[in-house]
Amino acid sequence: MNLVVLTPHFAPDIAPTGEVITRLVEELAGLGHRIEVITALPWYREHQIEPGFTGKMVRREDTPWGTVTRLHPFPTADKTNLARRAASFAGFSALAAAVGRRGIGAKQDRKIDGVLAVSPPLTLGSAGRSIARARGGVYVLNVQDVYPDVVIDLGYMRNPVTVGAALMLERRCYNAADAVTVLSEDLQANVARKTRRADKVRVIPNFVDTERISPVDRENPYRAEFGLQGKKVVMYAGNVGFSQALDLVLAAAVAMIEDPDVVFVINGGGAVKADLQAQARGLSNVVFVDSQPIDRLPEVLGAADIHLVPLKKGLSKSSVPSKTFSILAAGRAFVASVDPGSEIAQIAERSGAGLAVPPEDPEAFTKAIRRLLDEPDETRAMGERGRAFVESWASPHAVAVAYEELFAELQESSKGRRRVR
Repeated sequence: MNLVVLTPHFAPDIAPTGEVITRLVEELAGLGHRIEVITALPWYREHQIEPGFTGKMVRREDTPWGTVTRLHPFPTADKTNLARRAASFAGFSALAAAVGRRGIGAKQDRKIDGVLAVSPPLTLGSAGRSIARARGGVYVLNVQDVYPDVVIDLGYMRNPVTVGAALMLERRCYNAADAVTVLSEDLQANVARKTRRADKVRVIPNFVDTERISPVDRENPYRAEFGLQGKKVVMYAGNVGFSQALDLVLAAAVAMIEDPDVVFVINGGGAVKADLQAQARGLSNVVFVDSQPIDRLPEVLGAADIHLVPLKKGLSKSSVPSKTFSILAAGRAFVASVDPGSEIAQIAERSGAGLAVPPEDPEAFTKAIRRLLDEPDETRAMGERGRAFVESWASPHAVAVAYEELFAELQESSKGRRRVR
C-alpha cells in the first residue's frame, strides 16, 4: 500500500508521540508499504525549531521506504495562550494539507491507498481528510489524547462559544474519518459517544519496545551525572504540563524532607516547569533534570526505584499516559494517582506492578510511596512482574499489522460501496 502518515512529531523530535509513530512507520515499511510522512520540523524539546532545521519552511528527505516532509510548526512556548496555540496548529495543519494534497513525484504517483492522521492537534484531522479526498485513499484518525476534553476539564477553555466551536470540530473530524483509533476502552467510550457510528472507533494500543527498553542497573551514569548515587530515587519522567498533578510530587517531597536517603526527580520539560521549580525552591530533596535524548530513555527509567504517574482528576477518559508501559518495560514499580477504574488503574492491578490511589489526594499518594520505599524487596518483585506483564503486551510489529489489516478492511468496504453505486 501507498500510505500518507500525518503526524505532529517524528524522529529526531523527542516527543513521545513522535517516537511511537516513527517506530510504527518503520514497522509498516518492514511489511512492504511505501510511506509519505508529513510532519513538523523538530521543536518539542524547547518549543522552538531545533538548530540545524531552521531557515526553511519546508524540508524534504528521501528514505528507503518513502519520504519525510518537514514543515514549519509555528511553535509557541506559552501553552496557556489557547488562541495563539490554535493559530499555530491551524497554520501547521493548513500547510500540511496543501503539501499532502499535492503529493510528491509524477501525477500518476499521487494516488494513495490511505491516510493516517495523528491527533492532537485536532486540526490535523481536517488536513488528513482533505488529503484522503484529493488522492483517493481511505482515512484513519488516530487519537492519542481526546481534545478538547483535556483543556475543558482542566478549566483552560471556558468561553461557551469557543467550547462549542471546538466540540463541533471534534465531531466533524470523527464523523469524516473512515475509522478512528484510540488507545484504550476509556477513550473508545468517550469518542464513540460523539460519532454517528460507534462501530468505527477501534482500540489499537500504543506499543512498548521491550527490546530497546529493558531493565538496567540503578547505579548507572544518569545517577552519577545528577548526584543520585546511593539514593532512593522517586521519579516523575515525562511532560511537565497541565494534565499532570505534579503538586502531589512536591507534597510528598515535603512530607519526606527529613529522610536524607530519599530524593524526588522530575525529569522533563513543559509548560509548568518554571512554576513548579519556583514552588520547589528550598526543597533539598527535589532535583529537576531537563529532557534527555531518546536513546538515553532506558538509563533514565532504570535510575529510579519508583516511578510516578500523577494525572489530574477526570482526565482518564481523555488521556492515557503511555509512559506507564515504558516504566513496566524498565522493570520498575510505580505509584499512579488516577481515576478509579481507569485504564492505568486497571493496569496497576492486572500487572501487579503498581499502586493506584485516587487522583489529587496528597495523603494517599505519599502513603503509597512510603509503602514501596519501606518494602524494597516487594518493590523489586513488582518491577519484575511489570516486566513480565508488558512482554505480553502489543509489540511494534503487532500494532503495525493491526493498522495494515484496518486499512485493508476499509479499502474493501470502500470498493463495496462503489460497486453498489
